[in-house]
Amino acid sequence: MTYWLFKSEPDTWSWDQQVAKGEVGEEWHGVRNYQARNNMRAMKIGDLGFFYHSNIGKAVVGIVEVCAESAPDSTTDDPRWDCVHIRAVKPLLRAVTLEECKAHPGLAHMALVTTSRLSVQPVRPEEWEIICKLGGL
Repeated sequence: MTYWLFKSEPDTWSWDQQVAKGEVGEEWHGVRNYQARNNMRAMKIGDLGFFYHSNIGKAVVGIVEVCAESAPDSTTDDPRWDCVHIRAVKPLLRAVTLEECKAHPGLAHMALVTTSRLSVQPVRPEEWEIICKLGGL
């Protein structure tokens, strides 16, 4: 299994909206960055990801699962852009803030800390464990 992090501005698409989509999940559309798109192309059904509220809150708030592999993004006719579908799995018992991630020595090389603008990014297994522990899981 591979781990990921999906960033969303909560006033555009929030954790609560993701949860409301239920088992069907939601297309993670609108990504227009090649590296983020390539990350989605590498995803497999069952991969897990953190749901991160960016701009407002700046915190990991939940765990999502890839429920459909990369396919053309329905929000554009441009064939360069793909996306996966994700569904909510569970919330963290407490949000893990960006500040906490930056302060934790085990997360110093995490993409969230080093590549802050990338909207879909990989997470190493050891980073996954640290954030889950910080989040009360």
